[in-house]
Amino acid sequence: MKRFECMTKLAARLSDELVILSLGASVDEWYNAAPHMRAASLFQQQLGCVTPQAFGLAAGLPERQIISLDTDGGLLFNLGILATLGNERPKNLFVVVWDNEMYQSIGGPKTHTASGTVDLAAIAQGAGVTHAYTARTLDEFDAHCEAGLASDDPYIVVAKVAGTVQPEIKRKHSDGREDKYIFVRHVEATEGITIMGPSEHN
Repeated sequence: MKRFECMTKLAARLSDELVILSLGASVDEWYNAAPHMRAASLFQQQLGCVTPQAFGLAAGLPERQIISLDTDGGLLFNLGILATLGNERPKNLFVVVWDNEMYQSIGGPKTHTASGTVDLAAIAQGAGVTHAYTARTLDEFDAHCEAGLASDDPYIVVAKVAGTVQPEIKRKHSDGREDKYIFVRHVEATEGITIMGPSEHN
């Protein structure tokens, strides 16, 4: 199962959601798979921070659907967030974990999930996240996207994807600082709120 194909399936179901995603090759793939979601996506968050940031948004904007596009390596950096989700049970958070069993952006050393004994969905269930599953086919993944986006409980799908990157893909042209402002202004405009006011001049 290819990550880009999964992203395309997920993107087709999205319109008004907010997305937080990790650094690495998945950034460029999501940029291409979901062009209509670019302003609504906060790109290039650090390992261990993606799902916690998504949870923060879900808590702050309880009527808005929030999506975390995390990675196996990133989630392994901060497994404690699963206990938080199990306890707090945000009704508007859908978490996808791209599990290619490697740290792809630094050359491909294996993560613990490559051992065959570390099961991220089982860990999530053990932490109290009732809806935590593993998808190994595109049809399974798409079905979990449908269910996850409709769920009133936190929902996690661990997508077992190949370690290859979509070839000949267009690179995202903005940097992290620009991405932040694009995202914040999008949230302000769609929520009718002020997050970062105008600069004050003395």
